[in-house]
Amino acid sequence: MKISDPVRVYRPAVGQAGPVAIAAVLIVILFGALYAWRTIRAAAPPHAAPPPVAVAAMVVAPADVPATLEAVGSLHAVREVMLAPETAGRVVAIHFEAGARVPAGAPLIDLYQAPERADRAAAQARADFARLQLARSRTLASSGAEPRELLEQRRAELDQAVAAVRQLDARIAQKRISAPFAGDLGIRRVNLGQYLNPGDPVATLTSLDPLYVDFTVPQQELARLRVGGIVQVMADAWPGRTFTARVNAIEPKVSEDTRNVAVQALLANPDRALRPGMYVTAALDLPAQRGALVVPATAIRTSASGDSITLIRGRDARRGGKAETVAVTTGRRFGDRVVVTQGLKPGDVVVTEGQLRVQPGTEARVTRIVAAGGR
Repeated sequence: MKISDPVRVYRPAVGQAGPVAIAAVLIVILFGALYAWRTIRAAAPPHAAPPPVAVAAMVVAPADVPATLEAVGSLHAVREVMLAPETAGRVVAIHFEAGARVPAGAPLIDLYQAPERADRAAAQARADFARLQLARSRTLASSGAEPRELLEQRRAELDQAVAAVRQLDARIAQKRISAPFAGDLGIRRVNLGQYLNPGDPVATLTSLDPLYVDFTVPQQELARLRVGGIVQVMADAWPGRTFTARVNAIEPKVSEDTRNVAVQALLANPDRALRPGMYVTAALDLPAQRGALVVPATAIRTSASGDSITLIRGRDARRGGKAETVAVTTGRRFGDRVVVTQGLKPGDVVVTEGQLRVQPGTEARVTRIVAAGGR
């Protein structure tokens, strides 16, 4: 009997098909979850829009603004002199204290003058004798006892004697130093018994009221300069205080080195608050600039790309609207305000407070309208 071959039965390899099935199931579950998440997200309500940002703003309007031309100047005394002797001599008397205020003609220093006074006494005696001789000659000449030529000689001798006295008076006056005008004396630089040569400094004498304000302006402003113009003067020594001066002279020649024009103003200084030699800021008043667009300095944002401001656009921009950043060109500043020369037009609503919290395109709500002066 023939033994038949064993029957072969096909059985799947469970160990090979199982992981593939499991991976397929996981992929299906993952895609289903993703689809469900997107469906739920699409069905969720949208986020609420952020509330408008509260800001303060102003409405731009043309205005006339004062025009000034600022320059750095210095103060000089109208009358100031360094007192010094005209002739040599020894100091025998000092009649002043350093820093004192003296009137015009007050004696300050006496030099030794005894020889001159002795010479004057002798000259005065000769003049008195010549006067007597002239009187006698007049009497005799009228009666014919003396010739007329002798009378004329006596008259000439008297004139010479009087001239000699006056010459000695002038020399004695040179031995005294007096105040040529009223003012304040500086530090005393001589001592009693000191020998002085002509020109040796004794002390400064300065009149503090009035003072000159000297400054220069560019030649482009020459057409706007005029004698009598008002100059506002400010000094670091007196912060917050303004002094008023008037232009009294304009240099007729323009400097060839700087192309500037020298201007001098006269400043009243009755309380002697300012002193010669001080540096000051001189603001020359010019005709007002008409129709200028002015905004507070706080409305200007400065960056590397230039100056800009934030405007509010909308149907009722005075109450609120969308914020928009606009590049502008600024002019001069006066106080806390700035003149805008380009980028603005009348009627624009400019954000003056809170612009840092406003991004372009966001909603802004105006809670306060600022006046044109910035308040």
